[in-house]
Amino acid sequence: MANRLSKIVTRTGDNGTTGLADGTRVDKCCARIHAIGSVDELNSHLGVLLADTLPNDVRELLLHVQHDLFDLGGALAYPVAPFSEDKLLHLDAAISRYNDTLPALREFILPGGTPVAAQCHVARTVARRAERDFVTLAHLEGVPPHGLPYLNRLSDLLFVLSRVLNRTTGQEEIFWKKPA
Repeated sequence: MANRLSKIVTRTGDNGTTGLADGTRVDKCCARIHAIGSVDELNSHLGVLLADTLPNDVRELLLHVQHDLFDLGGALAYPVAPFSEDKLLHLDAAISRYNDTLPALREFILPGGTPVAAQCHVARTVARRAERDFVTLAHLEGVPPHGLPYLNRLSDLLFVLSRVLNRTTGQEEIFWKKPA
């Protein structure tokens, strides 16, 4: 296989444009680049999570999600690339599996707890932003059909995983105190 990224510095983006996978040049401020950037940032936050100690099943799941996010970024960069519904179904199954181990919530919880649970919350909020950027793009151009529900579901999964990671260490959840 040839080196795809043998030259990192190309200077082609010095004028505020970047290239999509099909060779099209677009402004770095366009909605597609915002969506790609948010998905990339989300993937990096998952990398921070994976740099910490995690249960093996959570680690494997998050690695799988990182590959999915690369696929989604590719589908955004090359608008005809597919993004399979199977990826969404995989998240749905994981959410059910982990959520079934948790007690029902009686109130909102504050983001935090252990460092990995707190990082799950950060990644969750970045997933929500990626979802908003995806919606903006969808109003302007075509998007991979399963990308939006995938990002929505991923934020749900990260919320559930934050609870699971706190629970496995005995960290209590802090419930939001309603104003009096």
